[in-house]
Amino acid sequence: MSQNSKDKTATKGALAYNPYENVKTLICDAAKKLGLEESAYIAFLYPERELKVAVPIRMDNGSVKVFEGYRVQHSCALGPYKGGIRYHQNTDEDEVKAIAIWMTFKCAVVGLPFGGANGGITVDPAKLSKGELERLTRRFTSAIAPIIGPQRDIPAPDVNTDGETMGWIMDTYSMLEGHTIQGVVTGKPLEIGGSPGRTEAAGRATMIITREILKKLKMPMEKTRIVIQGMGHVGRAAAKLIHEQGSTIIGVSDGSGGIYKESGLDIPSILRFLSTKGNLLKNYKEPGIKHISNQELLVLDTDVLIPAALQNQINEDNAANIKTRVIVEAANGPTTVGADKILHDMGIIVVPDILAGAGGITASYFEWVQNLQSFFWSEDEINEKLNGVMSKAFETVYEIHREKHVTLRTSAYMTALKKLAAARKVRGLFP
Repeated sequence: MSQNSKDKTATKGALAYNPYENVKTLICDAAKKLGLEESAYIAFLYPERELKVAVPIRMDNGSVKVFEGYRVQHSCALGPYKGGIRYHQNTDEDEVKAIAIWMTFKCAVVGLPFGGANGGITVDPAKLSKGELERLTRRFTSAIAPIIGPQRDIPAPDVNTDGETMGWIMDTYSMLEGHTIQGVVTGKPLEIGGSPGRTEAAGRATMIITREILKKLKMPMEKTRIVIQGMGHVGRAAAKLIHEQGSTIIGVSDGSGGIYKESGLDIPSILRFLSTKGNLLKNYKEPGIKHISNQELLVLDTDVLIPAALQNQINEDNAANIKTRVIVEAANGPTTVGADKILHDMGIIVVPDILAGAGGITASYFEWVQNLQSFFWSEDEINEKLNGVMSKAFETVYEIHREKHVTLRTSAYMTALKKLAAARKVRGLFP
């Protein structure tokens, strides 16, 4: 086994885990609960298109290095494909396929006219210079250009990509087409057609969903203790907004480890610290804090746990040690199927990723619409629209959960699959 393979195995936990097989199990379970015939949902178990590309670039030292890139388009039943592009050393085909399916179900559960897609490059971006990253992005864009576009497939930021990355993609695609096409990506800087509120949208949606589930449980936010795993774009925004709601955030983490303080962390100070590129929480200092590992952070005694990092963080190895009332999944696939069963038996409520993590794609939809119309809304309007979409979707999922006596995850998949199956039935099969 190569060192790279060993690293992937270690990252995915002690138990064998395939995110693609994980999500297929969830779809089949929801289909059974809905009483659907296999012909009504079987197509949603497979991506409609998978593209794997070689991405050669010239490094700063003059050598040429080749990276592997992917773009997977899962379903166009509801509209054009939509999903992020991630740069990570452990990115592979199964991960990208699983996330593409999750994106389809995210769009369906919140009522967006999109299908799901995802893409990525197997690379550790921390080991590349900015110039190398730009060349990598532009070469990758040229490789996937035939299958993307504002009416075909609209990429967005994901793990280790951001507005600058989207700007490079938009510019490259526009140069290939011969004119500026803002709507080919979302999550862009404001100067080139980005939308106000887009950067915080995923974290804002996490806050909204946390607020709504706590209302159902009659738990005031200002008396609630929160732990957030992952302080990337989503985790930081969620921490900021949840802190502003009056909750006490007792633990946060990034890839370097976590910090914990029972009386509550100084979130504004932490956010200022992290705003300087390269700062890691392992170097953060604050009176009374304790430095802990990410695994220790996950099992802290808290009211709400928000995994906002990567997949497979809550698995069969650690689920029985989780000590929280509620889990709100801001990351894609942070909980395995086996762990889900353990958590359910323990009475822990899990608000699933396809609902709690749908804020980014909802705001991306707003940006896409504004690009097509060349008419832009204010940040307050964006936030109001996001609140409306997320609150409505939560109520729909919660009502099915209450009526059918199923978990919120099953309820969310049932909600989405019902819409997808209806769309596929109306459209029929070609030819």
